[in-house]
Amino acid sequence: MVKEKSHRLPEECYLGGVNVAYTICVEPSSGSLTHPIIFKNLLEIFQNVMIDHNCDILIYLFMSNHIHIIIKGKNDLSNSLKAIKMFKQKSGYWFSKNYPGIKWQKDFYDHIIRNDKDIENQIYYILNNPVRKNLIENWKDYEYKGSTVYDFNEWD
Repeated sequence: MVKEKSHRLPEECYLGGVNVAYTICVEPSSGSLTHPIIFKNLLEIFQNVMIDHNCDILIYLFMSNHIHIIIKGKNDLSNSLKAIKMFKQKSGYWFSKNYPGIKWQKDFYDHIIRNDKDIENQIYYILNNPVRKNLIENWKDYEYKGSTVYDFNEWD
């Protein structure tokens, strides 16, 4: 059996106060993450996992078939990669019990954000995702977003 080559950075790159952007997708045609019950339960799982792993949520934005997330470790004990893997595991279990047709794709995308200006640019890029998809005209009107750090109602 051939082992798949990992495309991840070494785990130590995800430790501590690092900012990491993640995109997690569901299998094609498996269901909508913006269904109110699904969104509510996934958000609760996500927030609890981030607390357990000492991470702040700079932004989360749920689209029907994927989630954009930027998280920041709060201290030296933070591990955003373990947090995301745990979120996928717990939410995948929740899917299996409540919406067995919905499944996460095997992997996810991530990249480390190295400076504050990039964080702001990426947050605005994520906030405008529903606008680019013609779901809404103004990102402020999109209800499936949030942060544990920022109040987006105060943003221009």
